[in-house]
Amino acid sequence: MQEQNEQDFVTLDDWDFDVEEETTNVVYVKETIDDNKKARSSSIPSLNILKDFGNGFRKLKGQKINVHTSESAYAPRVCKLSTDEILRLGGQKFIQSTESSVSGLDHPFGGALFSLRDEDYSRSVELVERLLASAEKVEEKLFDRAINLLNECEKLSSKSGNPVERLVYYFSGALRERVDRETGKESTKSVGLHDMQDLQNALRGINACTIAVQDMPICQVVKFAGIQAIVENIGNAKKVHIIDLEIKMGVQWTILMQALTTHHKNSQNHLEYLKITALLSGVDQSRTNVEETGKRLMSFAESFHIALCFKIVEVEDVADLKREDLDIDPDEVIAVYSQYFMSNLLTQQEKLDSLIGFIGGLNPRIMIVAEVEANLNSPVFANRFIEALFYHGAFFDLFEDCMKNDESTRMAMESEVMWHGIRNIIAVEGEERRIRHVSIQLWREYFKRFGMVEIRISNSSLYQAKVVVDKFSGGNSFTLQMNENYLAIGWKGIPLNSLSAWKFRKRNPFHGVYLTL
Repeated sequence: MQEQNEQDFVTLDDWDFDVEEETTNVVYVKETIDDNKKARSSSIPSLNILKDFGNGFRKLKGQKINVHTSESAYAPRVCKLSTDEILRLGGQKFIQSTESSVSGLDHPFGGALFSLRDEDYSRSVELVERLLASAEKVEEKLFDRAINLLNECEKLSSKSGNPVERLVYYFSGALRERVDRETGKESTKSVGLHDMQDLQNALRGINACTIAVQDMPICQVVKFAGIQAIVENIGNAKKVHIIDLEIKMGVQWTILMQALTTHHKNSQNHLEYLKITALLSGVDQSRTNVEETGKRLMSFAESFHIALCFKIVEVEDVADLKREDLDIDPDEVIAVYSQYFMSNLLTQQEKLDSLIGFIGGLNPRIMIVAEVEANLNSPVFANRFIEALFYHGAFFDLFEDCMKNDESTRMAMESEVMWHGIRNIIAVEGEERRIRHVSIQLWREYFKRFGMVEIRISNSSLYQAKVVVDKFSGGNSFTLQMNENYLAIGWKGIPLNSLSAWKFRKRNPFHGVYLTL
């Protein structure tokens, strides 16, 4: 039996600094203090995170899962620099210009910048340098200089150019809005879907999540591997109760129904019923959409001869959840599924604490957690900007390779889904900044206080992930990597999502500690 004291628990107050994932030899610049350089001193420490990217410290780590994919229309062009590589080269040039007064620096980006022969690549690198310089001026509150740099960025970038040009187009738009907010001006430039009327017909009736599921394997890897983990842990249970914290389209439960049908064919135990409880707590979901999802799932279950009970539990506040709301049968085996949900509550620790404590009280057999694998919650603007730039850069690169035959869908994803995230991370602060993702390392520290124990993602789940990636092709650009117990899903080595599985330890009510059973 292992004990864990209450005093060892961490709180979300610790969550707005950057985790030191590895020790690195970072070059710190000591400037000569004079009147011309004092303005720069505040931004120099923020360059350290940019150097981390140059050193590759935000690359996927752990055991790489080999993915053998076939060539197809989705295969990326041969011998081209990725968006990530161009961003790092632009970072090199920016650091060199920022630290030009200091000699002998060992820059982590290497000397590849000066070997560039392609004029388009050189222009893209210079564009990234200008964007980073404009972000620096915004952080230093030198708004006139920032606006001049942003004007240059906007002249050279485009929503229909190459991935770097498109990325800079949206990030410069978010920076301009931040400047307008901080200077009290009304933002006049709109880069989102409202100035892309030509896409309205293409988007009519299409849900952005559906696009992502159909055209990218990342969401499907999460679903197939996560459902495999659920099936393995619920065993031959006759009564299965799924609690989905944010069901959206519910595609994952059609996968579960097929898996349960196959599983119980080879078992002596008959599945009496499957119960799915969809939590509706006002986080980017409407009751109408969830009801439509329920109807589709009921129809699907009927075709597989599965007795399905679908229930919506609607609460204004997750802290108001009660056990009786869920109609739990004592003989049911419970599994909880959370896909990109908990990060919505990062600014509301009491609600998040209440939710996790409530789930633990249900004693679920397993809890699946899928989250964005990025540190986008730093209170330091420059750090958050750079993290967001590299994270979204990987997606723009992915879209370029995987949606080259569907420009309207790609533009819709970038102008609506990506722009919404970029704008919220870069342009706003306080309660209005709702997109606050953190890495799984921070989730682990948080989960410890609730007696949660991580379960290793199984080889069967990894196999499901590999099948999905192979189906969607894209060369070897999709990256699957086991890191300790969780699965990291990335693009060209840049982590984008994490998938982990958890169990709860039972708490000893007399001693206030958790017991490992």
